[in-house]
Amino acid sequence: MSLNQPPNQDLMVQIRWLIRRDMPEVLRIEEESFEYTWSEEYFLSCLRQRNCIGMVAEHNHQIVGFMIYELHKSMIQVLNFAVAPEFRQQGIGRQMVQRVIDKLSQQRRREIVLEVRETNLSAQLFFRKMDFRAVSVLRNYFEDAGEDAYVLQYRLQRTEQEFAPGLSPKNRITNYLDASDAA
Repeated sequence: MSLNQPPNQDLMVQIRWLIRRDMPEVLRIEEESFEYTWSEEYFLSCLRQRNCIGMVAEHNHQIVGFMIYELHKSMIQVLNFAVAPEFRQQGIGRQMVQRVIDKLSQQRRREIVLEVRETNLSAQLFFRKMDFRAVSVLRNYFEDAGEDAYVLQYRLQRTEQEFAPGLSPKNRITNYLDASDAA
């Protein structure tokens, strides 16, 4: 699908709450995006929780992305997030993440956290561009493949010390990302 978007211009989407009739399109995006997928029952079970919220990005009456996240007292935890493959690299994911970042100041939450598979380099690079930082590794976190997860964090207010060069923690993902930034 060619959308003829000029370079560096985001595709305009409407971001709204996920509703039951969105599930077939959300499940399609889930299936196209991940090897190990959530079932419809798991989505619905999550969304029944009081602190769990689903949102979708819609373009021309078509769901092109979704996010499921939990609200906690001082943070937001992203549980699941994907953009339809044919709509990636058009600013949709950035707009959705920015919507969640905007909730931090409105609701007095200070950070967003999420786990990303160690093999999901595109997600790692995307969140790096959105100012998320790898803060820890969870060994064998994804039981389906025995894969490690990187815990990524976005903090609303970073201290000067966190921004000081050479003071940020180094690990294999930050070393790789620093090298790719220099390229």
